[in-house]
Amino acid sequence: MQDLVRRQLAQSIATMQAVHDDLELHASLVAMGRLTAESLQRGGKLLVAGNGGSAADAQHLVAEFVVRLTIDRPALRAIALTTDTSILTAGGNDYGFEAVFARQVEALGQPGDVFLGISTSGNSPNIVRALRQARAQKMHTFGFSGNGGGAMQALCDWNVVVPSTTTMNIQESHLALEHIFCMLVERFTFGVDFDRVPQVLSE
Repeated sequence: MQDLVRRQLAQSIATMQAVHDDLELHASLVAMGRLTAESLQRGGKLLVAGNGGSAADAQHLVAEFVVRLTIDRPALRAIALTTDTSILTAGGNDYGFEAVFARQVEALGQPGDVFLGISTSGNSPNIVRALRQARAQKMHTFGFSGNGGGAMQALCDWNVVVPSTTTMNIQESHLALEHIFCMLVERFTFGVDFDRVPQVLSE
């Protein structure tokens, strides 16, 4: 059993090392942070969606935006499209599960807003459909994925594609990158110097 622990940790570290070394991924993440900050400063919002573990990621990320991640600062306007069970069940029942996020994008999204879809495969049908809806509404479209980017890659203005096909390792990297994404937005919005400002411990 200790071999299993060691092997899985090694696999996780290898994936994270590949993310660490991927300069194109880093540039995409910085661009996403800058565009999101600019959208928020203009009165826009960030909408985030995913399924399963990626739904939990969407909610986690939005919590960091609305409450705080590293410093005390004004709340950042962000909504997870994964939390309202009445909308999710009504939408799924009336229009099918593939429409549960697109319908919310249609209702809440405005030109210049940001939609971030999270899918480890890059092929989740409801994320792909939501990205199409966001593009139709002239929103910025971002993707966090793995598996080479999948079908959603062509629908995103900017992509963060973790170089792995293993769901758990993609999700582990996504969480680290989501935290950095929030830090970038804080930097671009509030000028936070993370070399000088200690991060708060609140949980």
